Amino acid sequence: MDLFENMQPNKLEIVKDAYLLKRYALANEKPLLMDLAQVISQAPLRHMMTKMGFAMSAAMTNCGELGWVSDRQGYRYDMKDPATNAAWPLMPVSFQQLATFAAAEAGFDDFVPDACLINQYQVGASMGLHQDKNELDFNQPIVSVSLGVPAVFQFGGLTRTDKTLKIPLVHGDVVVWGGQSRLNFHGIAPLKMNTHPILGAYRYNLTFRKAG
Repeated sequence: MDLFENMQPNKLEIVKDAYLLKRYALANEKPLLMDLAQVISQAPLRHMMTKMGFAMSAAMTNCGELGWVSDRQGYRYDMKDPATNAAWPLMPVSFQQLATFAAAEAGFDDFVPDACLINQYQVGASMGLHQDKNELDFNQPIVSVSLGVPAVFQFGGLTRTDKTLKIPLVHGDVVVWGGQSRLNFHGIAPLKMNTHPILGAYRYNLTFRKAG
């Protein structure tokens, strides 16, 4: 069932072509969380390395046709999990529906992701300002889903030094950006101590992309 199709989200414009859909993912929360656990059981979370050899503070995994990989060779998408040399888990229907409908709600029709990067944050973990630019088609948006404890999303401009907006995110919030804001720098401030009734002291971020 397309449970997201009739949602009426509290849609807030962040900047041109970037929107916050408040609690949009809660329409199908139970299947999302069940599918998240299933994906992680098939491709366990791990701390990937940066090009400089440092471990990232957020643990990561992927599902879909392609998975985002980081190591000393650089940042890229790969069809196989480097830890097992097996294909990444299939993207669950609940994931794909959420991404497609959220993108359409923000004005980006016909978005069909082929990659979902899953980040797990615990207290103190963060994600520095960066651009999503390993994808082939920058006309496709990014859809980012927050689950678990609150976080502060930092959304900047086209250069790393541009002023950032600090946007509080809670369980179920979805951020969609594309068009003029597709290559804007963004990140997550260090996670503060908190607890979610289902996911405990963790925040999970599902980032959907059309990578190939």
